[in-house]
Amino acid sequence: MSTARTENPVILGLPNQNGQLRGSVKPAGAPGGGGGGPQQQLNQMKGTINNGNSQPAPTTNAVIKPGDDWKKNLKLPPKDMRMKTSDVTATKGNEFEDYCLKRELLMGIFEMGWEKPSPIQEESIPIALSGRDILARAKNGTGKSGAYLIPLLERIDLKKDCIQALGIVPTRELALQVSQICIQVSKHMGGVKVMATTGGTNLRDDIMRLDETVHVVIATPGRILDLIKKGVAKVGQVQMIVLDEADKLLSQDFVVMMEEILGFLPKQRQILLYSATFPLSVQKFMNSHLQKPYEINLMEELTLKGVTQYYAYVTERQKVHCLNTLFSRLQINQSIIFCNSSQRVELLAKKISQLGYSCFYIHAKMRQEHRNRVFHDFRNGLCRNLVCTGRFGHLGLAINLITYDDRFNLKGIEEQLGTEIKPIPGIIDKSLYVAEYHSESGEEVKP
Repeated sequence: MSTARTENPVILGLPNQNGQLRGSVKPAGAPGGGGGGPQQQLNQMKGTINNGNSQPAPTTNAVIKPGDDWKKNLKLPPKDMRMKTSDVTATKGNEFEDYCLKRELLMGIFEMGWEKPSPIQEESIPIALSGRDILARAKNGTGKSGAYLIPLLERIDLKKDCIQALGIVPTRELALQVSQICIQVSKHMGGVKVMATTGGTNLRDDIMRLDETVHVVIATPGRILDLIKKGVAKVGQVQMIVLDEADKLLSQDFVVMMEEILGFLPKQRQILLYSATFPLSVQKFMNSHLQKPYEINLMEELTLKGVTQYYAYVTERQKVHCLNTLFSRLQINQSIIFCNSSQRVELLAKKISQLGYSCFYIHAKMRQEHRNRVFHDFRNGLCRNLVCTGRFGHLGLAINLITYDDRFNLKGIEEQLGTEIKPIPGIIDKSLYVAEYHSESGEEVKP
């Protein structure tokens, strides 16, 4: 359905701006509603994270007797009927049971709706379980989090009351996302303690949380380094460290901190690097710190196969009008709009709201509790449009609004993504981005 318009858009906010600008939000499934489905179900987390502290929800541990079919007791989510591309379907036919994982971990995996391992999971899980370092190149949205969280959790020893694994990510939102997935997957494992800690949250809360038992820490580099230096986060027994989006973590902004963090870890530790691109900084880091890493490369191009890219050549003044046209003509479930500054994010979100479309925004200058709320509500389908800073699965369109001054940047984007970006056509085939036009097998369904 196309993005809904409302007569009188209302700006909802706390005394400080909380990133939520919206018109009237209609019920899920109705025109203009948030929409339910797998995207919403994935995020109905039974553990919540506040100020970086994990609070796993109580689970009922039914006793499974020998001979019982334990899968009958699983609370599986509705089957994901969205079209899947070869990024996640081109597997070798392995099953999660093939990796001799703990039954409690398998229960969490299946209750996440993960039926079979994706290609990156097939390649990563057995190697990571063997203790070998990994350098993996795979696209976002292909199961990378599961590729390292599954072996990470399998190797946790609950008899040891110490930090045993670190997951380092470049952004607060990704830290919250990964930690919630970790909590969900481990909920049947009998007490795995997961903690998320990021800049912008209360340091005192993190210190108090680390005074208790924590097995897994998902963190941004600056905060975890601060906690290590204060002697609060004791990482002397960490056996595995994961760098998700390693190209960003090893950029000039973070590489010095990453070198310091590794200096506090035991020499005999396992390092897993996951990245969509491998710039020179990643290669240098690999040569310095990884021991005979197993290299995985599942990429021919950076753009997900289900995402079709176009560009629209416009002037600066035409951008909002162009967005309005796209909203009215395309059948949009949700959209993410990227800007290059916090100020532009807020201005554009306000204009979109004034046009009558529900809109959230998020940027680094917002208070962390507001960022968390926006991030959670958008993923749960409470709003159709999100404006943020940065740059991007299943299915969708990526439309680049290019001005005269940006024309040379388009070539750089094509080279970075390894793809050709074509001009936006007058009519866009709905089968390129509307899930209802596809069956589960990927065959087109007649409307």
